Amino acid sequence: MATVAAADTTHRGRARGPNKRSPVFHVIMIPFTLLYISPLVFVTVIAFRSFDDLSLNGLSSLPRSFTVEGFITAFNAGTKHALGNSVIVTVSAVVLSLLLGSMAAYALSRFRIPFRRVILLIMLAGNLMPPQILLIPVAKIAEGLGIYDTLFALIVVQVGFGLGFYTFVLHGFMRSIPQEVFEAAVVDGAGPWRIYLRIVLPLCRPSLAALAALATTWIFNDLLWAMTVLRTQTKFPVTAALLNLQGGYVSEWNVVAAGSIIAALPPAIVFFIFQKHFVSGLLVGANK
Repeated sequence: MATVAAADTTHRGRARGPNKRSPVFHVIMIPFTLLYISPLVFVTVIAFRSFDDLSLNGLSSLPRSFTVEGFITAFNAGTKHALGNSVIVTVSAVVLSLLLGSMAAYALSRFRIPFRRVILLIMLAGNLMPPQILLIPVAKIAEGLGIYDTLFALIVVQVGFGLGFYTFVLHGFMRSIPQEVFEAAVVDGAGPWRIYLRIVLPLCRPSLAALAALATTWIFNDLLWAMTVLRTQTKFPVTAALLNLQGGYVSEWNVVAAGSIIAALPPAIVFFIFQKHFVSGLLVGANK
């Protein structure tokens, strides 16, 4: 009994250990957190100030006005249409990337494909290349295929350059699924497609959610490929539209700040929706 009591006391002491250090941790992290969010707070305050207030008192002065005119102007100055383009490209590219990536990962992890490791390494190596050296080749290929200056071209580019990374991540997770699960499914008469749809995809839900959050952020905030394969301003995503907004309202900082907040809201909302799955997806396999 004494041994059990001592063990229980030791276990409780260890359990309370992190809680004793948590105040110190928060004290240390509060300044870093404030430093990190200060630019966001600064931009938000400017977005809700009027142009007269900014021009008379300056950017660094305390706000003396509160208005949403900057958001209305930014929304009507092309941001509204650009947001629609970004949503179309992002949703299409994320769905296609995860669908094709999960199929490729399933095939490479569960079937005896010749040179499958080489194929996986080549797909991953494509993501390690600097995108700047591929700008001209990608633009020329898009022109040769007749899809240049279309949203379809931007979707194809986003899927092509993200597919290797998504396949690599999902491949590692699918290989961690016990072989007994697949053997039991085969005994029950399930074929490859049924195993993929009914077993693999549900088990990969945390990883798919984490990748969906990452892919949404990367694709929605991309500017480089949009400027490479698009030329018409009405087809620009919101990141490219912000450049035009800054050029047209170079002195109206409240409009530019409001446009930046409008562009940042969709990926932030997606991240908070998938936050729980995102954290669990990053920790998959940590306790195995």
